[in-house]
Amino acid sequence: MTTKVAANSAAYEAIVRAGPRVKQLQQVHAHLIVTGYGRSRSLLTKLITLACSARAIAYTHLLFLSVPLPDDFLFNSVIKSTSKLRLPLHCVAYYRRMISSNVSPSNYTFTSVIKSCADLSALRIGKGVHCHAVVSGFGLDTYVQAAFVTFYSKCGDMEAARQVFDRMPEKSVVAWNSLVSGFEQNGLAEDAIRVFYQMRESVFEPDSATFVSLLSACAQTGAISLGSWVHQYIVSEGLDLNVKLGTALINLYSRCGDVGKAWEVFDKMKETNVAAWTAMISAYGTHGYGKQAVDLFNKMEDDCGPIPNNVTFVAVLSACAHAGLVEDGRSVYKRMTESYRLIPGVEHHVCMVDMFGRAGFLDEAYKFIHQLDATGKATAPALWTAMLGACKMHRNYDLGVEIAKRLIALEPENPGHHVMLSNIYALSGKTDEVSHIRDGMMRNNLRKQVGYSIIEVENKTYLFSMGDESHQETGEIYRYLETLISRCKEIGYAPVSEEVMHQVEEEEKEFALRYHSEKLAVAFGLLKTVDVAITVVKNLRICEDCHSAFKYISIVSNRHIIVRDKLRFHHFQNGSCSCLDYW
Repeated sequence: MTTKVAANSAAYEAIVRAGPRVKQLQQVHAHLIVTGYGRSRSLLTKLITLACSARAIAYTHLLFLSVPLPDDFLFNSVIKSTSKLRLPLHCVAYYRRMISSNVSPSNYTFTSVIKSCADLSALRIGKGVHCHAVVSGFGLDTYVQAAFVTFYSKCGDMEAARQVFDRMPEKSVVAWNSLVSGFEQNGLAEDAIRVFYQMRESVFEPDSATFVSLLSACAQTGAISLGSWVHQYIVSEGLDLNVKLGTALINLYSRCGDVGKAWEVFDKMKETNVAAWTAMISAYGTHGYGKQAVDLFNKMEDDCGPIPNNVTFVAVLSACAHAGLVEDGRSVYKRMTESYRLIPGVEHHVCMVDMFGRAGFLDEAYKFIHQLDATGKATAPALWTAMLGACKMHRNYDLGVEIAKRLIALEPENPGHHVMLSNIYALSGKTDEVSHIRDGMMRNNLRKQVGYSIIEVENKTYLFSMGDESHQETGEIYRYLETLISRCKEIGYAPVSEEVMHQVEEEEKEFALRYHSEKLAVAFGLLKTVDVAITVVKNLRICEDCHSAFKYISIVSNRHIIVRDKLRFHHFQNGSCSCLDYW
């Protein structure tokens, strides 16, 4: 028989005073046993909840076992606490114990348990919980449904997330946000944007959480118009520019080519954290402003800013690699390991190899990899990919072939390695080897990733692929591009065709290069706009010929052309690129 104790009793107050501190809780527990209150359900429930909050899981479990017949309140208290404290395995375990004890769950039970399933990415377990929720009569509960939308989104099953959302009789802002966030985080940025427009049509006012996800989606697709509208909305509505929102805006402007605007946002933020500083450092780095990135990092250290983390050092080292700041890079890497005692990961090692390789220090880059190899850390393909890129850049074909073959051995199914080896053979004039590699790719059904480029004109996004003829104004676009190329040739442009398959005739090579997706997108952008910079987003690395052509096109069109490729930004103005041809 349990003893009932009033919430305002001395014993209850003693537990509250102890708080989530294990030693004090154990002392109070001993006192309860001595005074005869050791079996009071209300006191034990409070004691268990605080023990759980202290993350004393073993002690929590022992206390729980001391309760003869745990009721729904006790189960829900523990389930909610373990879920909130990010102890998902324990949360699911208590939920299963609840079921086996024939204690009826509530909507609080399901919202907490499904959150833990989401933390675990446990799709199969979560589906079972979903069935249980429906059978228990909570299938149409607004909070439970919103939790399941979040769960399926985090597990990557956006079809299930959408189905749950569409069946909701009453859709909350939380549910809308979960769907927008789910599409964005699963790489379906355009779907995220569509859901946002549906949300607006449903007369739901977005909040900060909505905008953080939406801005990330805009950054992915290069939808600068919508992103700028969000910024204006935040200002006009007087929304708090919190750290998450500010960082999302920095990333938006950075990834859409306006690093100046990114700095304006950063400079106006009243509160910053390491994520905001890192985002701004990364923005400078990806746009070729390596010196500014290093200066900002130094300011972060000197002005008692937040302590840099591993991601910050990736951003700084990458900036050094792309700007040829080898001495700065060496210094930053040394500070990372010695001053901050951080352990470099693969990303940091890749940055160092990339930095040495781009600068022409191939021996130092190779030595760096071999030092890692001695400690068993050089198995990451990305390290050898960076080294291979350096070999190609500096025309060290023998070493390049050796590394490409090593990469193929590490990742035989990766078509990119086969293509790179083929290109190196082509550059060194070994046409028979090129044919051999290409034939092998065809036999093994290895296809190179299809390149495409995206441009936004008048709030509408257009996608182009190589030789694309799907656009309704294809004829006009091609004629305009022909005119641009002809004018460029008059001032010195010559197509760079060495990387195109050598068995193709010269005339065909030039044709293939001329109609690359980024050239079509740039031509369309110039054709449809006047006196403004145009921004093109490409999913692959920009090719050498397009890079050369855009420098000339920026002269004949007198326009600022921005291309965001897989690795970085290129700002073409007055015949030069912001990367200084160091890419």
